[in-house]
Amino acid sequence: MVVISISLGCPDADPTLTPWNPGHDETAQVFVGSGQNYLLQSSATFLSLYVEDGGRVVFADFGPTSDTEIVLRAREVTVWRDGEFHIGSETCPYQGKATVSLYGRKDDRRNSKQFLVMAGGTVEIHGQHKLAWTQLTQTVPAGGLPKGAFAWDSASSGSGRGRGIHVNVVDEISGVVVGWQSFDTHDSEDNSRSLATFIDQIPSGKIVTLQAQDDASANLEATAREKIRALGSVEVDFLSHREPWAFVGVKGDPSRAVEQRIPYVDTQTTGTAAVTATFDAFFGSFDVTATSEWLGGQDRCTFEVTGSGNEYVINLKDDVSSWQPGDRIVLASTDYNMEQAEEFQLLPCQECSSHQVKISGQVQYNHFGEISDDVDLRGEVGLLTRNIKFQGEMEDSCYGDNFCQFFDYDTYGGHLMILGGFKNVHLSGIEFTHMGQQVLARYPVHFHLAGDVDEVGGYSRPTYVRELSIHHCFSRCVTIHATHGLLVQDTVGYDTIGNCYFLEDGMEQRNVLDHNLGLVTRAGTLLPTDRDDNMWRSMRDAVYGNYVPQTSDCRGVATFFIAHPNNVLTNNAAAGSLHAGIWYVFYSEPTGLSTGDLPPYEASRTPMGRFYNNRVHSNGMDGLVIDYGVKTTGASSTSPEEYLSRTDARYKPHQNADLLQPRVPAMIEGLIAFKNMEQGAWVRGGDIWLDKCAEGTFPNDEGSSQKIWNSIFIGESENVGTASGSSVWGMGGVKPMERSLPKATDFPMRGLEVYNGPTLAESCTFKKYASAPEYNRWSSAIGFFQNNNWQTAPRNNLRGIKFEDVQSRVFLGGSNLPWFQGYNLDGDKTQIFHDVDGSTTGYLDTYVVGQDNFVLRNPGCVEKPEWRAYICSGKYAQMCLQGG
Repeated sequence: MVVISISLGCPDADPTLTPWNPGHDETAQVFVGSGQNYLLQSSATFLSLYVEDGGRVVFADFGPTSDTEIVLRAREVTVWRDGEFHIGSETCPYQGKATVSLYGRKDDRRNSKQFLVMAGGTVEIHGQHKLAWTQLTQTVPAGGLPKGAFAWDSASSGSGRGRGIHVNVVDEISGVVVGWQSFDTHDSEDNSRSLATFIDQIPSGKIVTLQAQDDASANLEATAREKIRALGSVEVDFLSHREPWAFVGVKGDPSRAVEQRIPYVDTQTTGTAAVTATFDAFFGSFDVTATSEWLGGQDRCTFEVTGSGNEYVINLKDDVSSWQPGDRIVLASTDYNMEQAEEFQLLPCQECSSHQVKISGQVQYNHFGEISDDVDLRGEVGLLTRNIKFQGEMEDSCYGDNFCQFFDYDTYGGHLMILGGFKNVHLSGIEFTHMGQQVLARYPVHFHLAGDVDEVGGYSRPTYVRELSIHHCFSRCVTIHATHGLLVQDTVGYDTIGNCYFLEDGMEQRNVLDHNLGLVTRAGTLLPTDRDDNMWRSMRDAVYGNYVPQTSDCRGVATFFIAHPNNVLTNNAAAGSLHAGIWYVFYSEPTGLSTGDLPPYEASRTPMGRFYNNRVHSNGMDGLVIDYGVKTTGASSTSPEEYLSRTDARYKPHQNADLLQPRVPAMIEGLIAFKNMEQGAWVRGGDIWLDKCAEGTFPNDEGSSQKIWNSIFIGESENVGTASGSSVWGMGGVKPMERSLPKATDFPMRGLEVYNGPTLAESCTFKKYASAPEYNRWSSAIGFFQNNNWQTAPRNNLRGIKFEDVQSRVFLGGSNLPWFQGYNLDGDKTQIFHDVDGSTTGYLDTYVVGQDNFVLRNPGCVEKPEWRAYICSGKYAQMCLQGG
């Protein structure tokens, strides 16, 4: 018997609908037209489906507890000319399981794998409301222990323990080692009695390990043996000269004890006593292992605490009670390498709170989940599973002309295209997977030449896409092409090819991207800015003659590719791209089908829409980029680069995009940038002001300046990364501990990096910067752009600067140091900034200049050799002479 929803307002409850069970026929071309209002009650397969002329297709909803899934398979679906397609509604989200599965091959010479919404069409698809993404509130460690694994080996130099019995105490709740002590019970009975006292003081419930090293029995007196027996040991009464013995137990519960003792033969061949016990905790389970041995003439003990099993409970910022067992989630990388993102399936967890879930699988990398030094470095966690799915049906491997030289898997997925003139489109709660193609205009979700899709375009219900999960897709995530006023909200884009959230032609405006997550954005082939180094070297059909593309022509893969500044970006996270997290790129004129729609250079002169509370991290180059453009002319003998290659451009925001009217500062509010391989923010152009955020600036608009204030810069945070997933791993400078590092172990990390200026920094705090000369690494809180061709402005002003745990405030560089190369360009020679209030140098109204800049130095200057600089008083100005 078929049971369907009858809730008021649910589209499948409409009594005028006709039950529809059309069956499966891959040759059927089905038209649903005038007077045909169908309730699809079972899975169906067609060659094509056209919904038109007032026809309507509605999916029956069998509810969340039903195992019935309705799967609609077709090569193509088209909704147009007053046709309607409904799965749930905004007021009655679909609760059952539904899939639109698009099939076909690129080489079968048919329009295939497409879902089109054209003029007059209505598509309303609304799945269950589920939280799209959140953040960790506690670090998820590699190995599955909240505070990380622990290992000790007596053979390591400086282990701090010797002969006798070693005692380790482990917290049963967290797996953390909370105490340890060694007692030489060979030497004296006093040490044995101290051992007894130590055991007596261990709180009940704690995990206890005991190990004998060398000889532990000569003066092991009765009191100590009694305390050890109370822990559950049997073998302690038989422990003799130089016998390996290892024990793991729980104080107060002798039944949990495990131990092994090996009779002593000689120092060469006696053997190893080893025991492991597994303990359950709130986050999962962990193993405690202890060993004791005599082998090869050496005594040795080891002790370790490691995660075990395939379960772990993670703690999250928001209520995730909408996430259910069986759902899949992704944990973003919080290190320099985006590939440290990890997927997990959720398990049932009765003990979990509404802010916890239990994951299945081994955690390979640390996922940082803390607010460190007043900066929110907590990693993102995104939901991948939705109850409504759009998918492409894929081949087992790459085939034909699908760029198999770059991809060993099929990249010809499905695509959803919404064209101009549609009646209504609202999408929410949908999973898109195996969608998109390495073909222009074939994307998972694509608004194509749709014009104004909000009230400006006459839509009483402005168009939106919300709560989408777009993952393992083959060409972008959401493409906004010649479309304005679209809302993209609460969407997750993960493991996709090419620029993910993509504004295409350089004229798209008034779109709002709010609270979206993008991570693991990979290279693609479509445009030069999508490509990696291997692709741009190989793809030369569109360049002029024998021109070989340069890295500067490409390298534009970004999670958020914003081709016009008049758009709103709020609360988004760009958590791992091959190149950039968020890239504002400036077209000299609109391209493609939008050529001529805006006057030349209007985009690069238009004030920026709101930019607030965005996060950028784990990107292969820069976090935020406000710079560069794309080439808007074809390849020629004088300009051999491919059309749409990356090129130079400068952002000069002015009122009404008119250079004769007042400048309008672009406000970057609340940016958080960390673990980006190069700059956290590369910002270049006119008035660009940064509030409560970070990174260096470089203005290039006559009379303009760039400002940063109320911001925190951290050199070496508590987020140390994971050795196994890091391309560079070395010793930190602030603390003597290993950590992941950008580029190389000798790469100098800087907080504020000044280019030519003028740059104004006020009320900023720098934390945890230190040079490490022993590793030839010359980091500093404040520095200058390396190998700089451009003169530096003396109006680089700093005031109200604070330093916390900073060992290296300023470092200007030198010709004999790594990464500074010759240190002999114009910008290198003219480095200068003004310490207005003395908060950086300790001297009021002074200038910091390079130590080799004899033109700027005067007899009153104070040398700062550790900065490679002088502190000077006086008045400085800039004069630039150019040949003509």
